[in-house]
Amino acid sequence: MFELEGRTALVTGAGQGVGAGIATLLARQGAVVAVNDIVAERAEKAAAAIRAAGGAAHALPFDVTDTAAVAAAVRTFERSVAPVDILVNNAGNGGAEGFRPTRFRDADPADWQRFADINLFGVMNATRAVLDGMCARRFGRIVTIASGAGTQGMNIGVSLYGAAKGGAIAFTRHLAIEHARDGITANSLAVGLIDPAASGRQASATVNLAKAIPVGRLGTPEDIGAACVFLASREAEWITGQTWQINGGSPTT
Repeated sequence: MFELEGRTALVTGAGQGVGAGIATLLARQGAVVAVNDIVAERAEKAAAAIRAAGGAAHALPFDVTDTAAVAAAVRTFERSVAPVDILVNNAGNGGAEGFRPTRFRDADPADWQRFADINLFGVMNATRAVLDGMCARRFGRIVTIASGAGTQGMNIGVSLYGAAKGGAIAFTRHLAIEHARDGITANSLAVGLIDPAASGRQASATVNLAKAIPVGRLGTPEDIGAACVFLASREAEWITGQTWQINGGSPTT
């Protein structure tokens, strides 16, 4: 079950962390994976690691916020390698490197756009680049990696991030219904706290938060990757327009 032989996947933001974990598990199930990252060296390193483990992977660097660059990169990849059957919209962040939580009242309006650019419009750009081909072939799997901040209110200074992630969730739901008769499914994962060590960062800021998670630990890239493998498979063809909480039980729905 959940085999992906003969399928090709594009995972955005897959040069490290959760994205790299998703790409690795998709490749382990037999998919050919296009590893995207804004930093070419990270994309190639992650793709090389997949190949070293016996999988098939290609580095595909581009900036998801650049509509033309996304379309050109996907078009070149599909012509030279294979059409994209599976898209995992993983690229996203708190708006920029070094982001610090800020209440909306204290946020600079000049900063609003950058949150939407990657967390919402980046999802739209990558989706648009693969959607026509999926419709033509009457098969497609789209998974958007969102956040619990997009499904619930939080008093931790992430309103702008949460608004963009919530927008991505809403977009994915509408996309699912628009293309339900085209053989395409589209779902979102509202991801909880992930161990920052997966991206080479210190875990000190989240250790205390982790104590409140019912299962007693932070999430891992493999936790998210496993959900993506299932949603990408034929076995999940009757699941679309849904938002799954992948969070160790905090909160439940």
